[in-house]
Amino acid sequence: MISQPGRQSKQVTPETADIALDIRARSRTIPAPNKLKKILARERKAREEALEAMAETKGEMVEFESNGAQAQGYLSLPVGGRGPGVVVIQEWWGLVPHIKDVADRFAAEGFTALAPDLYHGRQTASPDEAGKLMMALDIERAEKDLRGAVRFLAAHEATGAGQGRVGTVGFCMGGVLSLYAACKNRQVGACVVFYGIHPKVNPPLEDLAAPVLGIYAERDQMVPPEAVRELETRLTSLGKEVEMHIYAGTDHAFFNDTRPGVHAPGPAADAWRRTIDFFRQHLGRGEAEGMKDAG
Repeated sequence: MISQPGRQSKQVTPETADIALDIRARSRTIPAPNKLKKILARERKAREEALEAMAETKGEMVEFESNGAQAQGYLSLPVGGRGPGVVVIQEWWGLVPHIKDVADRFAAEGFTALAPDLYHGRQTASPDEAGKLMMALDIERAEKDLRGAVRFLAAHEATGAGQGRVGTVGFCMGGVLSLYAACKNRQVGACVVFYGIHPKVNPPLEDLAAPVLGIYAERDQMVPPEAVRELETRLTSLGKEVEMHIYAGTDHAFFNDTRPGVHAPGPAADAWRRTIDFFRQHLGRGEAEGMKDAG
């Protein structure tokens, strides 16, 4: 376990944490109101520009069954045409271009990636609005959407039509939903959690069958190192297979490269490689990856 001692900090709500983390990345003191507005304006502009640059995607929107209804998601297929399935679960912003880009990156590594739209068409670049959308999320409906996404991938011809199990990976809100989906679906064969948090989601850990890889940030006030160690201890006590990594000097959302205030390129690259290796170990390799290795 890669871990650094955590610092004692005040409780931060999900609605304020996104702003607080961006400020802390620049300064240890809260700036004056006029400077704060400028910081937030620059941050939002940078995020919007990064998202716009990612607008050209390689996959397509698809529909899949969700408890008798229809849900949508972004599907990205591996170049070789076949590869293990991975459900990519959004942050609180929604199914934004960044998440689609992550799905495309999985496809480039030989996986069949599906990012379900848990907000059903809504997305935002505003932290305040994102917090509201997250807190308004219908967890029961989200669970059904995730179950539908898992089944869709498991039955898809690109994953072998039921011949293997599916992985889940999520970020922030999606991180804990990744763990939740793994606890609720025996078809999940590997689960990756990036700094997962949602106050309304309590995964039934005793039902978990898949191995778990946890990726966390040392300076994360929403999911501090103490909480990570508690989760690891609980999973271990239940006899679950778990591997946790806490990246020193990083903040919540350090993997998101559309967030210049908190993105940490080095740790993000290492976390990505760990994630790919973890999925290949537990789910197998796609045809694209096999061809790359053969070459």
